[in-house]
Amino acid sequence: MNPSVLIICGGGPAPGINTVIATVAKVFLKDGYRVLGVHHGYKGLFSDEYETKEFDFDHADRIASRGGSTLIMSRFKPKDADFNAKIFIKENVKLLVTIGGDDTASTANRVSKFLLNQGINISNIHVPKTIDNDLPLPDRNPTFGFHSAKDEGVRIGNTVYEDARTARQWFVLSTMGRSAGHLAFGIATGCHFPMMIIPEMFNKTEISLKKIINLMISSIIKRKLMGVEYGVTLISEGVFHVLDMNEVVERGINFTYDDHGHPELGNVSKAHIFNLMLQQELHNIGITVKTRPVELGYELRCCRPIGFDLTLCSLLGLGVKKLYDEGVSGCIVSANSTGDIKPLFLADFEKNGKIPPRLVDMDSQIAKLFFESMNFLKKKDYEQARKYVSNPENYDFNKILNWIE
Repeated sequence: MNPSVLIICGGGPAPGINTVIATVAKVFLKDGYRVLGVHHGYKGLFSDEYETKEFDFDHADRIASRGGSTLIMSRFKPKDADFNAKIFIKENVKLLVTIGGDDTASTANRVSKFLLNQGINISNIHVPKTIDNDLPLPDRNPTFGFHSAKDEGVRIGNTVYEDARTARQWFVLSTMGRSAGHLAFGIATGCHFPMMIIPEMFNKTEISLKKIINLMISSIIKRKLMGVEYGVTLISEGVFHVLDMNEVVERGINFTYDDHGHPELGNVSKAHIFNLMLQQELHNIGITVKTRPVELGYELRCCRPIGFDLTLCSLLGLGVKKLYDEGVSGCIVSANSTGDIKPLFLADFEKNGKIPPRLVDMDSQIAKLFFESMNFLKKKDYEQARKYVSNPENYDFNKILNWIE
């Protein structure tokens, strides 16, 4: 039996997964390997009744530019007791290619060590993906899928903003981003939204639901002073990861949690939650504004990849073959700013056994310029703002965040 390459996908979708799969399949098929995709991630990999898709050139060619994943994905994180070598022996596997986040990568290393103890030596190479863009890659290179998700978010965001202008109302949008605000930042700046709220903003103060609501009201009042009766606030769902969970529970907001202990934010509409709290506070202070919630969630994960990600994902797929041919294993494939393939290892990222997320740099010039361009109350607006609220200092953007004006 010819040697084979196994491909699995872990975590959630990101535009470009099929491009990676297709590229890996094509380059290994050329060298006489069988290429098998395993459905249901690690759960499928260690199932007695595992499901595979054997790739030929035609199928790989057809999926190369499609969104989503031709392989069924799973967030299942196996325990050591779940491991078995069945599929690796039966299919004569020489390389395990994993596509996913850091949990998927660390599990691949555990699998390789388990197999080695069973006398089975295979290579494993990991392709990192996340629309959150929070993996600290060299040169601040983006993770694949980020730019495509941002592009789709900007397309939807511009349509929502047009609705706000047309109907003279406000929208509260929420978008994905587990702990970093890159996606929200990219969408909000691309759409010229008057307010965005990301976790990194609270670098000089503790975050709270009250502060988030007051920031939204700050923008609404400022725009009223400008004679503008519409707008959009975009909030990164990552704020829930840094909020005091006691405050969240007190507000009646409950979450389920995934296998990795992360709140399953996809089970609730964050936009609805924030919009409801905003309406309640606006009613309390006597400001009449029509607001509507829009959730930017699963619409972003499976869109077709844009040209940037098609090229990047093709390069990463080719990089898998390059590193394998060089005998490199247990690594993450990456491309630097000049397009050179480099192997990275979890140890390159880890601090105290964990990979710290790459956050929006609030001290960068791009962040400072875009935040300064937003619409919010400052000290100089207090006198005018008293037309709407008796305590405008409570809605002062810089005071809320403890920033120096």
